[in-house]
Amino acid sequence: MGELHGDQRGVLPEEVVATVLRAGTVERAVVPVRVSNVGRIYEGGVVALDGVSLAIESGEMLALLGPSGCGKSTLLNLIGCVDLPDSGDIEIDGISTSGLNDDALTRLRRDRVGTVFQFFNLLPTLDVFENVALPLRLQGRSRAEIEARVGEVLEAVGIPEKARAMPSQLSGGQTQRVAIARALSHEPAILLADEPTGNLDSHSGERVLELLRTFARRGQTILMVTHSLEAASAADRSLHMRDGRIVSGA
Repeated sequence: MGELHGDQRGVLPEEVVATVLRAGTVERAVVPVRVSNVGRIYEGGVVALDGVSLAIESGEMLALLGPSGCGKSTLLNLIGCVDLPDSGDIEIDGISTSGLNDDALTRLRRDRVGTVFQFFNLLPTLDVFENVALPLRLQGRSRAEIEARVGEVLEAVGIPEKARAMPSQLSGGQTQRVAIARALSHEPAILLADEPTGNLDSHSGERVLELLRTFARRGQTILMVTHSLEAASAADRSLHMRDGRIVSGA
């Protein structure tokens, strides 16, 4: 039988994933994400988050569920260092976001957070290699480091042969694998997955969830926002939100 490529591959050997995560090479907090009594109120008095607290341990895959408008996206933006809370505190890899200016928040997001989006958000004018390399270039890594690291993560997500393909030449499942590789390339403390299976067929979605589970087993902390109970079942733990609060699973 010939070599399997792209969406044909199943869960990859964990020694390949271990190479990507390179356990022990980056010092991490025991609890990479800690949210303490966080509130966020938008203009007009709209309460998006009301006293939310949670902690995500190293290597844990946590699913966050709830209807539209419940505060999931707001919480994801706060943990992703896109926004700051109005009250309470958020720690990412042991660093409190409270009081950080825009530059410091950007550095924290650049170095400690990786994000996988429902609609992939690959840059259409860059090939797969350059899309995955982008976070490393923003960190000022050397050419040799970038070439080695991109090769590692593309191997880990099962599509090393697609390095010079353009996003338009990929299937949905392959595109999401590239997005995961990009999110992991700079060894983030937390991987945020925003509806990672929402734009995929059921088979490709299952493959993506298997891949995320494999990374979690090797120590990658993952927060997945989803509407799907089936996707949430792949996580170690689930939290349900409603009206800006965590109502079950805490």
